[in-house]
Amino acid sequence: MPFKIMSLTDAAAERITEIIEDSDKPVIGLRVGIKNAGCAGVSYTMDYVDAPIAGDDHVEDRGVNVWVDPKATMYLLGTIMDFEASKMGSSFTFKNPNQTGACGCGESVTLAPADLKALAEARAGAV
Repeated sequence: MPFKIMSLTDAAAERITEIIEDSDKPVIGLRVGIKNAGCAGVSYTMDYVDAPIAGDDHVEDRGVNVWVDPKATMYLLGTIMDFEASKMGSSFTFKNPNQTGACGCGESVTLAPADLKALAEARAGAV
C-alpha cells in the first residue's frame, strides 16, 4: 500500500464536504499547499478545486478529495488535517510531524522536509 501524504479527521472531512456542497460554483475538493509568510517562515494555503491540476498529489480520505501542491509534498508527509470550532472561531488545523517551530501568534510555522528514512522505518515496523 502506498504511503498517504496526509490524512483527514472526521471533522475535517465533514467540513470539506460542507464547503463543496455550499459552493456557488462546481467544486470537487480542496488544494493544500504552503507559502512563504509570517515570522516563522511559511503558512498553509487552501483553495477550492474545480478540476485537478496536473502534477498535484491526490489524497482521497473519508470520502473527500484533497490535492497537494507538489512543492509542499515533502513538508506535509504524515500530516493530519483537522477542523476545530470554538466560541472564538473555527479553522482547519494541521498536526504536522515536520513542524519544527511556530510563531507566537499562530500565523506561520517552520517546516523541515520529511525524513523519508524515518518514515520508511516506521512504516516497516507497522507491517
